[in-house]
Amino acid sequence: MCGFVGYVNEQKVIGNKEKNEINNMLNLIHHRGPDDTGFFKDDHIVFGFKRLSIIDVENGNQPISYENERYWMVFNGEIYNYQELRKTLGNIGYTFQTSSDSETILALFSHKKEEAFSDLRGMFAILIWDKQEQTMYGARDPFGIKPLYYTNGESEHELYFASEKKSLVALENNKSLNKEALHHYLTFQYVPEPLTMTTDTFKMEPGHYFIKKKGEGLIQTKYWEPIFKPSQGNLETSSKQIAQTLEESVNCHMISDVPLGAFLSGGIDSTCIVTLAKKINPAIKTFTVGFEQEGYHELNPVKQTVEALEVENSYYQVSVTEFIEELPKIIWHLDDPVADPAAIPLYFLAREAAKHVKVVLSGEGADELFGGYRIYKEPLSLRPLSTLPDSGKRMMNFILNRVPQKVKGRNYIERGLTPIEKRYIGNAKMFSEADKFKLLSQYQSDYNYEKITTPFYEQIQHLDDITKMQYIDLQTWLRGDILVKADRMTMAHSLELRVPFLDKEVFKVAANLHPTIKVDKSQTKIALRSAMKHIVPAHIVNRAKLGFPVPIRHWLQNELYDWAKNLIMDSQTDYLFKKEEILHLLEQHRKINLAESSIFKSKGDYSRPLWTVLTFMLWHQVFIEKVYEFGTTMEHSK
Repeated sequence: MCGFVGYVNEQKVIGNKEKNEINNMLNLIHHRGPDDTGFFKDDHIVFGFKRLSIIDVENGNQPISYENERYWMVFNGEIYNYQELRKTLGNIGYTFQTSSDSETILALFSHKKEEAFSDLRGMFAILIWDKQEQTMYGARDPFGIKPLYYTNGESEHELYFASEKKSLVALENNKSLNKEALHHYLTFQYVPEPLTMTTDTFKMEPGHYFIKKKGEGLIQTKYWEPIFKPSQGNLETSSKQIAQTLEESVNCHMISDVPLGAFLSGGIDSTCIVTLAKKINPAIKTFTVGFEQEGYHELNPVKQTVEALEVENSYYQVSVTEFIEELPKIIWHLDDPVADPAAIPLYFLAREAAKHVKVVLSGEGADELFGGYRIYKEPLSLRPLSTLPDSGKRMMNFILNRVPQKVKGRNYIERGLTPIEKRYIGNAKMFSEADKFKLLSQYQSDYNYEKITTPFYEQIQHLDDITKMQYIDLQTWLRGDILVKADRMTMAHSLELRVPFLDKEVFKVAANLHPTIKVDKSQTKIALRSAMKHIVPAHIVNRAKLGFPVPIRHWLQNELYDWAKNLIMDSQTDYLFKKEEILHLLEQHRKINLAESSIFKSKGDYSRPLWTVLTFMLWHQVFIEKVYEFGTTMEHSK
């Protein structure tokens, strides 16, 4: 795993000024690849590269060329089927100077041009310059595991590319705050792709490649899409397929020339990965994180797993003090605000793991592929209402309009009568449109969140509601939240993270599962649990998902209350927010009795909406107000 920047100027011959600019942009992502730095400069292009050496440590440096230097490439990621591709290419006459997956990509591209991207099994962001045709190509992996940003330069003839947005923000022609992105962020708790919080700066979408020919615009083409075809309802058959495919995927993901470990929580996803990985490497090291607050760690089930599997484990406990001290730097690493509190323990977990290994396996993607979120049960509980004929729904709506808001059961009826397309926007919904109208100084109704979700729903009208929810999460939550924090929090410590669940072969199996073997009223991930019941330790098989919970709901009442209030007052965001509304939320949250609530839900608990605003305000201080400065040579608060 690495980092790169790229610059193309169609009209002007590039000189040392532009190369120095690229060098400065590259230094901002030194953490992505501290092992080696490389450059390639042609008349109209510059590539800069930071390498984290994983495969062919001695000879895999980049930028790399092929076919007598016709093609030049920078590539961030890992290709797990490169050895098979290499063998196939060798059989038809292609030769290789290294043992790297990078050279295999270029040879395949020489053979198939842009069709090559569909053959790659792995995680990747790629830029390729065809020197002969003066054409730039680029691609991003199917699920969006690896990031790729781009923006225009001062003229329409310039384009910049980077692995992290901070490299583009450093340009002198830095753009302004994207108000549409802010509206969507307040709903989703992240900025949905392809938008970023900076105007005219974009993320290339997963499963796409682009071609940029001289004198023409950047043309993007979709080469892969997650298509669900839920037809397989036989649990026994599906369980065998899942077990076989997942074991093969873990095997592929363990290809490495450097030490490799795994993250381990108390849930089935990471335990699956660790159990299968131990078959290949019995000495695999595992890493766990938690908090001192009761209910906010999974130490006991992890200890049971470690003893049952006989694996080594390192546990790190995060304190509230270091949590808040590191938060500005964490926000800097994220590039855009991501208000998922789980990003913070992941940062510390990666820091601990990086002391021991250079690569880690993790369980991201299992919930989206196999139906793991509790919210996926909702269509089953709402079925008595959602399946009513139109006449019945009209009658229920007539009655509902006469029922007071606070009457018990009203919300259930309201949700049951609301179509999934209006009810579900992904795994997190922080502020409604009505909430944003009250919160924002300049609310714009044109930036309604349905602008993001409607195009996705239009493609899946034929699917059942549970599978629709999975598809929406794959297209929004997974790539906007889960994979962003997974990439940035690990790369902050020069640690490569691999996700065996997010594999094209695993998806093929998951996509065929009938909803009846994914979720029922009492259980999630039914087929995955069935597949793993004779593989993982028994105490894990039916254990409920907890993940990496963070006690911000408690801290915002106590340890972080003053910090939060001061941040709200000091942040120069009065032009965006009605701060009295935010302060009111903070005071209301402070009044609730958390001792009488569960870890997942509490009436009057405003911690998540508050955290969404606070995260943005801290992001504003880092990137707009410049209260903090981070990089390779400067990491301090002014």
